[in-house]
Amino acid sequence: MTKTVLLIEDNEQNRYLTTFLLERHGYTVISAPDGMSGIELANHCAPDIILLDIQLPRLDGYAVARALRQLGKLEQVPIIAVTSYAMVGDREKTLTAGCNGYIEKPINPDTFVSEIEQFLRGQRPAHEAS
Repeated sequence: MTKTVLLIEDNEQNRYLTTFLLERHGYTVISAPDGMSGIELANHCAPDIILLDIQLPRLDGYAVARALRQLGKLEQVPIIAVTSYAMVGDREKTLTAGCNGYIEKPINPDTFVSEIEQFLRGQRPAHEAS
């Protein structure tokens, strides 16, 4: 059964690369260019996992994660922050907002899909275990 990934990312190049990598491995990718449309899509498309940029226009990823967690049917859906925010405390801030994990940008094309698969299995990638 094909897994559906909701990608909420405003950068077109990042959307293209992420979509290319995931579709090449058999995933269906639905994307939203901003937080509001991402919340609306999440409510209607029942994704298996949500990849969320934090630095979004108008409604940042923290607010999007909190809003997504308010939607009861998404309670068990992993939300993974995929972000260039890599300062001390940024990972914790994403987790507090409702994300289940954190992947730093730029993503590593060689390991990205396997990291997503680990999150889908309820595991944390090695860099996330701490």
